[in-house]
Amino acid sequence: MALLASLVFVFIAGLITALATGLGAIPFFLVDDVSDRVNVVLWGVASGIMVAASLFGLVDEGLANGTPTELGIGVVIGVVLVIVSHEVLEGYDFDAEELATADGRKMVLILGILTVHSFPEGVAIGVSFGEMGLTGGIDILGFAVPVLAVFMTIAISIHNIPEGLAISIPLRAMGANPSRMVGYAVLSSIPQPIGAVLAFMFVRIAQEFLAIGFGFAAGAMVYLVVSEFVPEALESGASLPNRGYPEFVGGTLAGAIAMVPLLLVT
Repeated sequence: MALLASLVFVFIAGLITALATGLGAIPFFLVDDVSDRVNVVLWGVASGIMVAASLFGLVDEGLANGTPTELGIGVVIGVVLVIVSHEVLEGYDFDAEELATADGRKMVLILGILTVHSFPEGVAIGVSFGEMGLTGGIDILGFAVPVLAVFMTIAISIHNIPEGLAISIPLRAMGANPSRMVGYAVLSSIPQPIGAVLAFMFVRIAQEFLAIGFGFAAGAMVYLVVSEFVPEALESGASLPNRGYPEFVGGTLAGAIAMVPLLLVT
């Protein structure tokens, strides 16, 4: 019963991050467009948060629960998964119009691709909850939640906002209404609570693989930043002075600084 309650708690944490993706569409309830400068800053903030949370949170926890070799094995597995994900994604080219008018069969295919894309982020959440109730933590609804888990949930929720914005912009160009943008944005992150539960179950049952799990999550998240967030930011800032580098660097620093509390309490 205790394990079931923990699984529900972890699922809710993952669901919160998925719902946060819908916040990326909120600006379109107020304005018709979002400037490239704001978009670049948001991608920078997300990048800073993800890298800082990975290095100062997941890597530290991995070393505390295993050897550098185990951590390294996890990092390699995480990077390989993202590379494979990219290969899958490059095999399909769905534009906003197809998303808006997809039939049931195509929607299933799209959801499968989106699962590959966002699943590692859910894994990061699940792994961070691996020691819940075992080594103390913050009391939340009767659960002793690791501080790292709280920060990872917050970090990925914030990171999901610019992802939701990135999904909403082409949908807006195709004439989709804001409500539909929110729906598709949240839908794109639904794999996160699923990945969180599966990862939590794995590291909880096989504690000896905890270090590998932390390494996996860190490797996948950092590689996602390098391979997706940075190119997305540079593409958005192509028309800005200095190609938007100052905005991106500033946003990255702001995101990293926002994670400083993680260093102080873990």
